[in-house]
Amino acid sequence: MKIRGFARPEAGRPSIVIIGAGFSGIGAAIQLKEAGFDRLAVLERAAGPGGTWWHNSYPGAEVDTPSMVYSFSYMPWNWTRTHVRQRELQEYMEAVIDRYGLGPSIRFNTTVERVVWNEARQIYHVFGPAGEITRANYVISAVGLLSDPKIPQWPGIGDFEGPIFHSSRWDHSAKLAGKRVAVVGSGSTATQVVPALAEIAAQVTMFQREPGWIVPKLSREFTPAERRAMDSRVAQRVIRTKILLQRERAQLGGAIWREGTPQHTAAEKAARAFINRTLEGRPDLIEAVTPTYLYSGKRPVISDEFYPSLLRENVTLVPRAVKGVTRTGLVDVTGDVHDFDAIVLATGYKADFISTYEVVGRGGRTIHELWSGDETGFLGMMAKDLPNFFIMYGPNTNGGTIVSNLELQAKYILAAIRHAWRRGASAIEIKPWAMDIYDHKLQERLAGTAFHYENNYYRSGSGRIATQWPDGVILYGILTKLLRAPFWKLTYKVGETVGGLPQQAPPPAFAERMEQLV
Repeated sequence: MKIRGFARPEAGRPSIVIIGAGFSGIGAAIQLKEAGFDRLAVLERAAGPGGTWWHNSYPGAEVDTPSMVYSFSYMPWNWTRTHVRQRELQEYMEAVIDRYGLGPSIRFNTTVERVVWNEARQIYHVFGPAGEITRANYVISAVGLLSDPKIPQWPGIGDFEGPIFHSSRWDHSAKLAGKRVAVVGSGSTATQVVPALAEIAAQVTMFQREPGWIVPKLSREFTPAERRAMDSRVAQRVIRTKILLQRERAQLGGAIWREGTPQHTAAEKAARAFINRTLEGRPDLIEAVTPTYLYSGKRPVISDEFYPSLLRENVTLVPRAVKGVTRTGLVDVTGDVHDFDAIVLATGYKADFISTYEVVGRGGRTIHELWSGDETGFLGMMAKDLPNFFIMYGPNTNGGTIVSNLELQAKYILAAIRHAWRRGASAIEIKPWAMDIYDHKLQERLAGTAFHYENNYYRSGSGRIATQWPDGVILYGILTKLLRAPFWKLTYKVGETVGGLPQQAPPPAFAERMEQLV
């Protein structure tokens, strides 16, 4: 699909392409449009909005964060539940798009495969499967961290004769009622899928490679009186602020992630008590689901229903990993064979930043070549040698209250684009020394956290913590306000910069190759 005259670079306000129409992309589009930057295109590979929440339509899909803060602060909603389920969240996203008139700016069913920076022209070329889609002055990556499903490469995985699918690509045509269903995985998705399937399947068997820490969610329907109270925007702000402050108290200084702090000790004690209380009388299950690593060494799971579901007669926990697939089922690591009618892969996502498309920056180097296995980003949003390119939910921004963080990121990106535009600059990027100092200080704050203690998706190839933010939303918000203009480098034209060393025009040979490429 080629967009003609939609977001093409030209005189006047800059053109902006946003890749992804989940919370990140929609939030960025709102901030930009409200500020007058309306020459933008939101490119989304799915058929509708929501990002990961469009794809995750599995039974039991529900957010872990209270609904009141899993929404934009400027777009409150009269939720039906304390923790919103997928269908209602989808309705909310569609309502946000309608409220802010974003419909004409979004192009669904549009897959981006490659984004290439043209140094000579100071623009990006955006490519899809059929060739160039459009060109833009700025590109914002809003594809998230956990959106690209991880499919196991087990021997025989193509031989299974029944339905087999990833939880984020749920096969709604599969008839699972009265069937024997395997669920492979024990993370947040699996703990929602298992209780839901247990209501309809003859037998549900969950394969758990390693247990995770689980704490109760206390999820429920709001009462009619509570919903009437939430018609007041003031009441919603009060509740939202209370929830944020409660979370901030636990996360301030990274306390809940550090062994020995009152917050960490209390959290692990509560998780152990939840296991013993819910599974009382079943020492076999208690042993199987109790982790041997520190609390928060891997992402904690929040669920009311998972432990009780293990006590059902039609639910079986296999505390072993899978090593292969047969025509009729699965083989675990001990060699035991299990027969099933259907297999659900709740095996998570590739915890890689920008894994669904390629980004080519200055000098023809891809973003992953620039990172060399160690993903870094200034406030998670700006990477070295990638002018006019911003990442939402980027390196070291995971954890905390995500939608609040995304709002802060959208405002920061708007400030950067407006700063460059008002000064007539053709490009803006982070100064290398600023990136180095910021990352050094960040890793110092991450030292001593439980993130280092276990094999988890938080780590980069070198073992560096690349995904997690070590503190609460207040500190992150302060930094997004302070770390601005002095840390940015502006390019006014090829050969002239402000705030950095002069750029050199690309050699003719490179310029010719670029012209051939785009």
